[in-house]
Order: sequence, then structure tokens, then C-alpha cells
Amino acid sequence: MAILDSLIPFTGRLGNIIAYKRNGKHCLRTVPEKVRQTANTRRAAKRFGAASRKGALIRHAIKPHLDVHTDHALVNRLNSLILQAGRHNHAALVKFRFNGYTGINTHINAKPVFTNDGKLHIPAQQFKACAKAERMEIKVIATRIDFNTRTITGSDTALLNIPLKGRYQSFEGADMQVNVPGKGTLVVVVVQVQQFKDEDAIGNRRSYAADIIAVVEEEPKKVAVTIVNPLQEITHLPERRPVPAQSGLPLILRE
Repeated sequence: MAILDSLIPFTGRLGNIIAYKRNGKHCLRTVPEKVRQTANTRRAAKRFGAASRKGALIRHAIKPHLDVHTDHALVNRLNSLILQAGRHNHAALVKFRFNGYTGINTHINAKPVFTNDGKLHIPAQQFKACAKAERMEIKVIATRIDFNTRTITGSDTALLNIPLKGRYQSFEGADMQVNVPGKGTLVVVVVQVQQFKDEDAIGNRRSYAADIIAVVEEEPKKVAVTIVNPLQEITHLPERRPVPAQSGLPLILRE
């Protein structure tokens, strides 16, 4: 790997050279002449591709509603989490940070609770102002994603402003409501927190956060089950009447 240090950096492929950006630096590498893949590497590449597509879908659903900056490692962190958690382990997304430097627990001491009816409850607590902030903004983002069709079927947001008077501010608690229309397999709920001074957002990367706090799976459809009464068991045979004999031999009647 070589680091590109020029006035006109670029990304992409140029001949047998690939330029890419990693951790804010422009790097170069050469294209291998031949790539040998085994069955294991093909399976690993398939899993990584599926995780990358899922991560991209989540980012595209959330990032348009975010008002804070994300870190440069967001793509790799999210893809790695999905890859390690497994294909259907959506609950592992909870607590994921879009700003890798800090989380909402830096600003919100009591954990918010999200219910399936679309309500986010923020408990009563005391907020701490950073850099003499005058206002704190809490935003809840909910989006519904259908991974089968790879579509974002609905999104909704709600906003709450809290004045900060002094270093510490008492808060009585509040409920925020979001309504996500459409059909989908997953509802991802993100809480974003940032502080303001003179109506400008404080630029310190530790003064804002955006975390996934809840993942709600679509409830499986209930299948109607028809109960069939079992046939009544015959406990005794019908009683046969005695038949008179003819010519000394018994007469057998056929039913």
C-alpha cells in the first residue's frame, strides 16, 4: 500500500493501479495479475457482499434524516457488525453509533424506551451542557426497511428542543411519537442528540451523537388452523341375531 501525496488526488482504477481513500488518506495499490478463489473464499465473498448491501440500505434509509456528521469508518464498522452478527440477527444493530467517537449516553443518562406503537419515552433526568450550550435538540428517526425487495418503504421523524440554563438542566421527561407507514420487515429507530450555542450547532465531534436504540421486527402472519374432530372409535361390534339352521346346517346371511 502506498500513500498518494499530490495536489490532485483521485479514486478509482487507472490501468493496473487502484486509488482509494482510507481513514482520510488517499492510498494506492496494484491489481493482482491472477486471483485464485477457493470454495471458502467464494462463500466468504458472498457473505460479505450480502452484509455490504444490507449496510448500504440501512445507511441510505437513515443518513438523509441525520443532521450530524458521521465518522470516516462508518461503512466498515456497520458492515463488520452485520457480518459478525449473522444474516438474520437484526437485534445486533441496537446501540450502533453513527458517530463512532461518542454515543447518546454522553448526553442522555436515562435510556430512552421505544414501544411498538411508535412512542419514544425519554425519562425524567438531568442534562449536562457542553461548551456553554444554550439548547439541546433530540431527534428521533424511524424508518421501515424491506430487505426482501431491498426498498425503504417509509420514514418519519420527530423533534424536541430543550433549553439549557446553566451547566445542568432538570428535565421532567417527554414522549415523542413517530408513525412509519408501509410494509417492511424491519423498523430501525435512531435517536440523534446535538447541542447548540447562539443557534449554531457545536462542532465538537463529542457534542453530538446518533445511535440505533431499537429494532422492531415485523410480526409474522398468523396461520389459521382448522381443528378436525377425530373419528369416534368403535368400542363394540353390532350384536348378531341367531339364525335357524336348514338341513342340519347353519344358514349364513350375507349383509
